[in-house]
Amino acid sequence: MTTDTDATRDRHICTACGEAYPTERLLVLHRGARHPDALDAAEVEAYREAYYEEEDELKSFRVRALGVLVLLYFGFLMLFIVFAS
Repeated sequence: MTTDTDATRDRHICTACGEAYPTERLLVLHRGARHPDALDAAEVEAYREAYYEEEDELKSFRVRALGVLVLLYFGFLMLFIVFAS
């Protein structure tokens, strides 16, 4: 069971705008997208790494989602052929 103190302790707060994020990675992505002028060289590099990691994850998700849609399409097509004929 989590309490309010646990939830606020685990949050990462943006120093520029005060928004809270549940993970450090989301905070890095937020700061890089919303406050790019306030970043130093190490933070810019961390943003780029997090951005590329998320880009790879999204690309992988899109490929898997497309595969599922194709399987569903052909599965329903086969069911239609079997039961409609």
